[in-house]
Amino acid sequence: MKKRMASIVGVLGIGALVWAVSVAAGPKDQPTKSAKVVASKSKAAPDSDCVKCHTNETPKMVADWRLSKHSKNGVDCASCHGDEHHTKADAAKAKIPTPDTCASCHPDQVDQFMAGKHSKAWAVMKAMPTIHYQPMMLTEGMKGCGGCHKIGVKSNEDVKAMMKSGSTQFGLASCDSCHTRHSFSVKEAKQPQACQTCHMGFDHPQWEMYSASKHGVRNGLKQSGLLPPETAAPTCQTCHMDKGSHAVKTAWGFLAVRLPLSEDPKWAADQATILQGLGVLDPEGKPTARVDAVKAVDVARLTQQDWQSQRDKMTKICSQCHSTTFAKGELDKGDAMIREADGLMAEGIRIVAGLYKDGILKKPQGYSSEFPDLLAFHDASSPIEQTLFQMFLEHRMRAFQGTFHANPDYALWYGWSAMRTDLTEIKDKAEELRARKKN
Repeated sequence: MKKRMASIVGVLGIGALVWAVSVAAGPKDQPTKSAKVVASKSKAAPDSDCVKCHTNETPKMVADWRLSKHSKNGVDCASCHGDEHHTKADAAKAKIPTPDTCASCHPDQVDQFMAGKHSKAWAVMKAMPTIHYQPMMLTEGMKGCGGCHKIGVKSNEDVKAMMKSGSTQFGLASCDSCHTRHSFSVKEAKQPQACQTCHMGFDHPQWEMYSASKHGVRNGLKQSGLLPPETAAPTCQTCHMDKGSHAVKTAWGFLAVRLPLSEDPKWAADQATILQGLGVLDPEGKPTARVDAVKAVDVARLTQQDWQSQRDKMTKICSQCHSTTFAKGELDKGDAMIREADGLMAEGIRIVAGLYKDGILKKPQGYSSEFPDLLAFHDASSPIEQTLFQMFLEHRMRAFQGTFHANPDYALWYGWSAMRTDLTEIKDKAEELRARKKN
C-alpha cells in the first residue's frame, strides 16, 4: 500500500486540490516578458483629455492616480486602457488591464506571480465540484468566492463566460488585488492589511491568527508609532514574499497535503484516507481523474526535495529574528500538529465512508466513490457530511495554521478542540443513523 502511494506523482494539491483540465494547457493570454501594451507615456499626462474629463466624472480615481508613481513617470490612462475611448458614449472601448498589461513594464514581478498559487486562483474556484450551485453574483459577480479568487489569471474563455453571465470584465487585472487601483502603491501592498480582505474568515483566518499573534501585535504597535521603525515585526510579506518575490509558496501549502507520504505507517494511512476524501485517490488507493488536473499546476510539493526547499527557505527567514534551532523547532511543531489533526480527520472520514458502504447514507447523485467528497463543501447532502466538511475546511485548517502562525488560541480552541467536538458529533450521528436503519 505504501509503495503504491509513494509512486503517485502529482497526487497532492492545495488551495482546493482540483483544477480544471483546461488549466493544464494554460490560458492563451498569459503574460510574458515580451508582452506589449499601448504606451503613450506622455510627459504631458497630467493635462491629458482623460485626466481633464475624469477629474469631473471620477475625481477620486484621478486623485489616486496623481499619487502614483505612474503619474510621475508619464504612465497615463491610455498606457493601460488604450486610446480608443474618448467620450461617455464609447466608454466600453476602454480596455480593462490584465497581468499582460502590467508585464510590459513589470515582467519579473508578473513572471513570479505566474509561478505562484495566486495566479491559479480563478481556475481553482471554477473547478470546485459544486461551484455551479452558487449564485452567479458570488462567483463571476465577485461578491463571494470570486471576490478573492479574481486575483487568478483568466483565459479568453473565462472572460466570455463572465460577459455571457451578465458580469463585466472588471476583475481581470490581478495585480490590483494587492496594489489597489489607481494608486498601485507598493507601500500599501507591503502592509499586512493588504492581505486581510482575502486571508480571513471561515477556511483561512490567517489575518485573525497573525494580527493577534506576537508578530502581528508588534507590527501593529510599530505602525502606530509606539515601537520604533527598527523594531523586528514580521508582516505576511516578510515570511511569504521573501525579497519581494511574487511567487507565493509554502512547504505544506493551503491544505497541508503533500508527497511523499510519511514514513510513519499510521500517519501515511491517515494521509491516504484524506486524499481519498479529496477524491484524488479511489477506494483502492489508486489515482483518479483529478490527479491530472492537480499535476497541471505547480502549487503542490510533490517531492521531498520540493517540500524541503520551501521549508529551508522559511527556516532561513525565521532565523533573521530567531536562532536557527528555535526556528526549526517551531516549524517541526507545525508538522506534528498536522499529524495529530490528520488522525482525527481520517477517523471522521472513515466513519462516514462506512455509512456509504453499508448503504445507510445515500451517496450524492452521480458520485461513485465510497468516500465522502470533502470538496462538496456546504453542498454536502446530509448533516453528518456537513459536520465532516466543517471539520476539514474550518477546524483542521485552524489547528495547523494556528500553530504555524504562532496563535495558541486558534491552534487549540478553534482548531484541535473543535475537531474533537466534530468527531464526537460524527460518531453520535453515525450511531443514530445505524439505529434508525435497523428499525
